[in-house]
Amino acid sequence: MTPLPTDRVTRRSFVAAAAASVATAVSPLSASSYARILGANDRLRLALIGAGGRGRYVMELLQGSDVEVVALCDVFASALEEARARVNGPAPRLLDDYRAVLDAPDVDAVVIATPDHWHAPMTVDACRAGKDVYLEKPLAHTIEEGRLIVQAVRESGRIVQVGLQQRSGAHYQEAKERYFDTGRIGRLGYVRTWWHGQNPRELDPALERRPEGLDWERFVGPAPPRPFDPRQFYHWRNYADFGEGQVGDLFTHWVDVAQWFTGDGLLEEASAIGGIYHFRDGRDWPDTVSVLVKYPTGWTCSFEASLAPGARGYGVEFMGTEGTLYIDRNRYRFTPNSGEVETGGLDHDITRDHARNFVTCVRDRRQPNAPVLSSHRSTLISHLANLAYLQGEAARPDLEAERALAADSTGA
Repeated sequence: MTPLPTDRVTRRSFVAAAAASVATAVSPLSASSYARILGANDRLRLALIGAGGRGRYVMELLQGSDVEVVALCDVFASALEEARARVNGPAPRLLDDYRAVLDAPDVDAVVIATPDHWHAPMTVDACRAGKDVYLEKPLAHTIEEGRLIVQAVRESGRIVQVGLQQRSGAHYQEAKERYFDTGRIGRLGYVRTWWHGQNPRELDPALERRPEGLDWERFVGPAPPRPFDPRQFYHWRNYADFGEGQVGDLFTHWVDVAQWFTGDGLLEEASAIGGIYHFRDGRDWPDTVSVLVKYPTGWTCSFEASLAPGARGYGVEFMGTEGTLYIDRNRYRFTPNSGEVETGGLDHDITRDHARNFVTCVRDRRQPNAPVLSSHRSTLISHLANLAYLQGEAARPDLEAERALAADSTGA
């Protein structure tokens, strides 16, 4: 997308950029698919692409006796040094070009934890290079790029786990089985989701200057060139060239739970209102937003998020004719219309379980808990909600394109 002179993206620039991104999403790569087949006793050789805080955390969860980190890649030298300090075992290679990672024959799989605008180029190239991928959410920066990733996974046969970690949470799986698979919740009418005060992402004045060891031009990559901007670098999720704001970052998680529990259906339309009320610092995406998604099967899903001072809390609440289910990342509570309240939960970060599921699936070549097609469906909803916010009217999916993608997505 082109650099924006105002604090809000226009509908014209958003739509034009979405179309343009398809043409530039996939970069050419000469490497062939040379990934080896792992035996039960082989160590998985892993590389991290995007060594920021989230990437380092996932890398730490993945590394162990059966996983060796052999390479780290980032455009910021200090991030590479921080990641290297957290590697157990032999010192990994430090690289600043992801293509060098994908060309390396000693890399079996990669973690991609970059800004969103790099997800499609890197994931498609990784699949073509024969690498399995753990990809942070959201799946892609645009709807079209999401379809490209689904197609690349199908054509290459690679294992791609998307970082929608709720799908690996034992209490999520338990709640789905107890109340949805059995029908105990009754007929669903409304799903309420919210995530307030997650991170205002205000710039520390000490970070105004361009840091040493940063390749800003490579960070920008497929986005239109622009001078260094510390806000766009340190808080890229606020900017439409690089991220999708609170809707793409947070709602994608919760609507994925709704999609999963109800059967991964296609929505009818999405609408959204909001604005930049508290942090007028040049960001593109709203600091306060309300989303409403309508499904053709007769239920709706809402999302509320605000960075306003004092706004707190997050969760998902399913409201059925026979009871209400509340669930978050630590616990669930089912309140039936009659009878005792039922609860469940767990005491650790479900990202650990999600990471281990990826390793297991790389070894036995089965579908991971968060495969790309269902992840695309959930990310699609967030993209449509953002589009609805930008254009001021409801946005609808291209049902023909989505059904064709699903019909031709064996193995994805």
